[in-house]
Amino acid sequence: MSDALFSPAVARNAAAIVETLRRAVPPSGLVLEIASGSGEHAVHFARAMPTLDWQPSDPDEAARRSIIAHTRAAGLSNLRSPLAIDATRQPWPVAKADAIVAINMIHIAAWEATTGLMAGAGATLPAGGILYLYGPFRKDGAHTAPSNAAFDDGLRMRNASWGVRDIEAVTAAADTHGLHLTERIPMPANNLSLIFRKLDRPSSNVGGASR
Repeated sequence: MSDALFSPAVARNAAAIVETLRRAVPPSGLVLEIASGSGEHAVHFARAMPTLDWQPSDPDEAARRSIIAHTRAAGLSNLRSPLAIDATRQPWPVAKADAIVAINMIHIAAWEATTGLMAGAGATLPAGGILYLYGPFRKDGAHTAPSNAAFDDGLRMRNASWGVRDIEAVTAAADTHGLHLTERIPMPANNLSLIFRKLDRPSSNVGGASR
């Protein structure tokens, strides 16, 4: 496990995310995770939902080594080896996935990663397929909590292209590729789960539904 990386955030949010994913994703099929990071989430998800095949990915070589280490230690038959996927580069090396998951990704990347994620999801998901996003978001241009505002400031100090994204901007980018925001679910620590469903053609949705 010398290559394994560990994220304290996974221990805090994995259970809540699993509970939401269980009802959002289909009961069987392939789930592609974009920007899997350490790989700990992928292990949690594959163990909790054994009837689904989980495909982790990350553009960073150190992250992929960590994913491999966690995958080998877990010994789960439904957890695949990681792919080198950069969300901004099309096409992705996955022809089809029944669901796509991206956790704590779009705020720790340039905006092009968000638009690339939407383009890749639009091309990879079938009609009815699910894109699941988790993380902090702004609503109507404002932060939902002071802690998120402070977090956003810290991100932008580290990299000016990073930052907590507006739900409306993310939804508009998704809509361009036929992805309709169907649910906006409050999560612990002022985070949100956003669930998009692939339509046969782009919709006029802006803002999405809430729960």
